[in-house]
Amino acid sequence: MAELNTPLKLGALELKNRVIMAPLTRSRATDERVPTAMMAEYYAQRASAGLIISEATVISEEANGYRNTPGLFTDAQVEGWKLVTNAVHEKGGLIVAQLWHVGRVSDPELLNGETPVSASSVQQAGHVSLLRPKRPYVLPRPLEISEIHAITEQYKQAAIRAKDAGFDGVELHGANGYLIDQFLQTKTNKREDEYGGSVENRTRFLLEVVDALIEVWGADRVGVHLAPRGDEHDMGDDDPRETFGYAMEQLGKRQIAFFFTREYLAEDSISEYMKQRSGGVPYIANMRLSREDAIELLASGKADAVSFGKAYIANPDLYERLLQDAPLNELKLENMIGSQAAEGYIDYPTLAEVKVLSTIE
Repeated sequence: MAELNTPLKLGALELKNRVIMAPLTRSRATDERVPTAMMAEYYAQRASAGLIISEATVISEEANGYRNTPGLFTDAQVEGWKLVTNAVHEKGGLIVAQLWHVGRVSDPELLNGETPVSASSVQQAGHVSLLRPKRPYVLPRPLEISEIHAITEQYKQAAIRAKDAGFDGVELHGANGYLIDQFLQTKTNKREDEYGGSVENRTRFLLEVVDALIEVWGADRVGVHLAPRGDEHDMGDDDPRETFGYAMEQLGKRQIAFFFTREYLAEDSISEYMKQRSGGVPYIANMRLSREDAIELLASGKADAVSFGKAYIANPDLYERLLQDAPLNELKLENMIGSQAAEGYIDYPTLAEVKVLSTIE
């Protein structure tokens, strides 16, 4: 029976425990998307996690949808990430890079005036995150087939750079309504070529990118991030069970290291079904998990590992706190994203520091 502190093998990754730090966009990189020494400190503070999945990292400048998110497409960015991976490894941790293209979830202001791209010309509802003055998302333009192939190559080059930067593997961001997801789901994919229509066609881009990452890393160091609920960025699918079930069946044949789903627990959750369809690819559960949820998911074998996002922002030693059932720090919303401040980023105390402070007081 697995517990929080039970070691785990995800492909070639040997985890010391089953608590995973989820990818968390904090927008602390430089304007050139270079990771900083402060980012290295932030990740090192959280290295007791069994595995850290890095914040989403863009594969090119035109892949971006937010300012100051890090990249993996220049030498300077590789050098910045080396600070991070070295700091995590010095603390005995593991870290994989999450590779990202936002697709339509962007704005011409972020793309040197260019129109955001997607699977099809389907406009997203709502307003562009963090840009002021507030504005609606624009109508994206559909990618040409040659451009799809070029983006697949950018993913491959980013994977090579991730290796140069000292990461332990890569995770493909195929979730939350970003580009890969826009191809997967029927609400955003209205194509009539080999990348649209049938589930085989809609998963083609995902699988071609995964194959490119496997060429660089081997399948046992590649993971995939999916969001079957389609509850972010105005997504939706006619048959999520079949779309994501088929995707996992194909990823299972490739024997990837793990899959991660952003899916809260409910009667209609399909993550367990996805694992079944995959033939047993290790599954990392995530989204609004309580300590009790996490323990039950592991004990029952429903999930192989459990992941936390916001709780990891506020608790660098979350793993230890979960083990001890200790109280958690409260999340401060100020400076959570889009700020260069250390406050609310690297100043959350560990349990040991809280005890010292209370002794002094």
